[in-house]
Amino acid sequence: MEHHVKQPRWILHRTTRWHSLLHDAAIILRPRLSWRYLLVSTVVIYISYCFIRGSPLFASKLPAYTGQHEVGTIDLEIPLKQPRLISNTQFKDGTGPAFQVETVLFSLYYPAIKGAKAHKRHTWVPKPIALRAEGYAQAIHMNNFITRGIFTFGLWVVVGGIEIPAKVDVPILGTDDEKNHDAYPVMVFSHGTVASRTDYSNYCGELASRGYIVAALEHRDGSGPATNILSKQKKERKIFHFGESHLRSDPPMDEPQLKKEQLAFREAEIEETIAVLRRINAGEGPDVYKHNLRKEGHCLHNWGDRIDLNHLIIGGHSYGATGALQALKAGPNSTSIPAIGGVALDPGKSSGPLNHKVDVPLLVVHSDSWSAKYSLFEGRPHFDTVRDLVDSVLDRVGAGWFVTSLKTSHPSVTDAPLIEPLLLSWTTGASINVYEGLREYVKVTSEFFEYLKTGERKGILAEEITHPEYGRDNRTEDRKESMGKDITKYWQIHVAPPAE
Repeated sequence: MEHHVKQPRWILHRTTRWHSLLHDAAIILRPRLSWRYLLVSTVVIYISYCFIRGSPLFASKLPAYTGQHEVGTIDLEIPLKQPRLISNTQFKDGTGPAFQVETVLFSLYYPAIKGAKAHKRHTWVPKPIALRAEGYAQAIHMNNFITRGIFTFGLWVVVGGIEIPAKVDVPILGTDDEKNHDAYPVMVFSHGTVASRTDYSNYCGELASRGYIVAALEHRDGSGPATNILSKQKKERKIFHFGESHLRSDPPMDEPQLKKEQLAFREAEIEETIAVLRRINAGEGPDVYKHNLRKEGHCLHNWGDRIDLNHLIIGGHSYGATGALQALKAGPNSTSIPAIGGVALDPGKSSGPLNHKVDVPLLVVHSDSWSAKYSLFEGRPHFDTVRDLVDSVLDRVGAGWFVTSLKTSHPSVTDAPLIEPLLLSWTTGASINVYEGLREYVKVTSEFFEYLKTGERKGILAEEITHPEYGRDNRTEDRKESMGKDITKYWQIHVAPPAE
C-alpha cells in the first residue's frame, strides 16, 4: 500500500524563490579556473575595495600635503574692466576674436590656519566633465559624438571622483593670531599644452604647505583642452583646444604666428593675475570676492598685506615655462610683472623661441627624459640652447641654475603620476618613485624661493657644476665622495654659480 505524504516546502528543492536564488548564486560563485571567472572576480573585488576605501576606480587619490602648514585654495575668475584685445585674429566659426582677454581665472593655494573646516573640496577635473572630455577629443582631432562619449565615460570612471586635498575658502594662516601676520612670497604658475590649472595641484599645494602662495593660472589661449569663460550676465563661453585651421587672420595663420599670439595672450593673463593679487594685498579682498564669478573668497578680507609681492616668481611647465620666460623679458623693474626670479620646468621644445633676455635669477629644471632625448630646436640641440640661455643669465645677473632631475619624465611634476603611477611609468619611462620625484621638484623650488629672500644657497643650489653635458660627469673622485647622496641620486647640475 502506497502512502502519499505531502512533504514540507522547506525540504523541497527549488520550491521557494529565495532557495532558488541562493542555489543559482552558489552555482555562479563556485570557484572555477576559467579566465572569464577570474577576470570578473578580480574586477568585483577591486571595485569593492575601492568602495570601502573611498578611492577612485582604476586610479589613486591625491595625497595629503607634507609641509608644516595646512593648505587652502580659492578659485578666482575676475572680469577685466575692459577686455584686452591681443590681436585681430578671429575664429572661423564667427564667434569673435580668438585672443581677447575678458576674465582671468586662477586657483590660489596658500598656507591656511590649522583645523579650519571647509564646506567643500575642488574636484580634480572641474565639472562638467563632458567639457574637458570634448576638449581632449578636439585636441586629438577626433571630436565626434562617439569619442566625446567615450572620453566622458572614461574621465568619469577614472578621475571623476578625485578631489584636490586643499580646503576651499578657509582663512589664511595667521588670521587667528594677532602676532602672526607674515606676508608670504608668491609664484604665478603657468600650465603646459593640453593642461589646466588643476593639473599641478600637488606641486602648488606642497609649496603652499611650506609657506608660499601660488596662483595657478588657467589659460584661455586655445592651448588647454577646454575652459568656460563666465560673465556677469551669467552667460558661459566655451573655449576648446584650437589650432591654425580654426582661425582667420591676415596674413593667414601659421604655427609660428600662433605661438607668438598665444604667448602674448599668456603674458597678458599673467599681468592681470598680478593686478588682482595687488588688489587683494591692498585690502580690496571684499571687492574681489564681490566680483568673483566663481563665488569663492569670502575670507579674502583678511588678506591685506599678506602677499609678499616684493618676492614674486613667475613659473611654468613646458609651454608654461616658455611663457614664464616670455613674461620675464621686462625685468625686475617692470610695473606690470615685477618678478625677481623665474622657474622654468622643461621649457617647451615646440612652443616657439625661448626668450633669452632674462635679467633676474633663473632656475631651469629639466626632467630626465627632456635632457636625454636629442631634439633640434632653433637649428641647434635643445639642451644646448637652454644651457646657453641660463649661462647668459648667470653672466648678467650672477644667479642662474640649469639642472636635470634624474629618472623623471616630462609629466613628473604634474599630478598624473600620482593618480596613475604604473601607467605613467610604463608610457613615459620614468623610473623614480612618483612621490620622490615631486618632492625633489618642490624642494629645489623652495630652495630657490629661500635664495631670493635671504641670498643663502642651500641644497642643490649650493653645488657647482657636476655635468656640463647631460651624462658627462666632470667630478673628481674626492668630490663624488664629498657630495651628499641626496644630490647625486637625484640631480645633474649643468649650469651653476661658482661655490661660495
